[in-house]
Amino acid sequence: MSEIKPQVYGDPRPPESMAPFHAWARTREPGWTYTLVRILLTPVAIGLYRTRAVGRRNVPATGAMILAPNHFSNMDHFFCGVYLRRRIRFMAKSQFFGNNPVISYLFRVAGHFPVRRGHNDEEAFATAHSILARGGCVGMYAEGGRSRTGGLGEPRPGIGRLALQSGAPVVPVAIHGSSAVRQWRRLRFPPITVSYGEPLVLERVAEPTREQSLAAAETIFARVREQYAAIQRP
Repeated sequence: MSEIKPQVYGDPRPPESMAPFHAWARTREPGWTYTLVRILLTPVAIGLYRTRAVGRRNVPATGAMILAPNHFSNMDHFFCGVYLRRRIRFMAKSQFFGNNPVISYLFRVAGHFPVRRGHNDEEAFATAHSILARGGCVGMYAEGGRSRTGGLGEPRPGIGRLALQSGAPVVPVAIHGSSAVRQWRRLRFPPITVSYGEPLVLERVAEPTREQSLAAAETIFARVREQYAAIQRP
């Protein structure tokens, strides 16, 4: 696996700097950049990386839903959604917003929204709940960030909290092969498999504790691990 930069969790900017991006995500649906990026990257995902999907029927066609994938690569956004007709609203690290105007625009108009990792970011959860309340699809990486080991990481409590508070069905997603995506620099394109599990609905808890959120996250990620192991079997 190619070396990648270490995780950067701290964002020194004040939370108010993310307000315009949250306002957009709470009041608008994904725009033209979502469609454009999909058009441009679908041939890459399917043609070069030979992405295949397992269990697409497990993804509800309508209504509030949370996708909970594992995370190895920035391409996981596209691998996760390339075979889905639904538009995924990803909770993405705040460093993607407000630093580079082009990247900020692409992410904002695509309907994604920031989370200040390492902080108790209530605004990110408020935005996620707003999208779910409108029957949208929120994508939230269960590990909270990319795994640097080449194997699955550990779940963070955030995905459990969102599932408990919203009561929305959670579709566990295992993405296999994307840990080697950076080998494109050597003209190597590893095959990608995306497995969608049966929706998991947890009993609603209005104000879950961190322990409850972590337990819920572990329940969700246990499904991801099972699916990932199934993909690995010859």
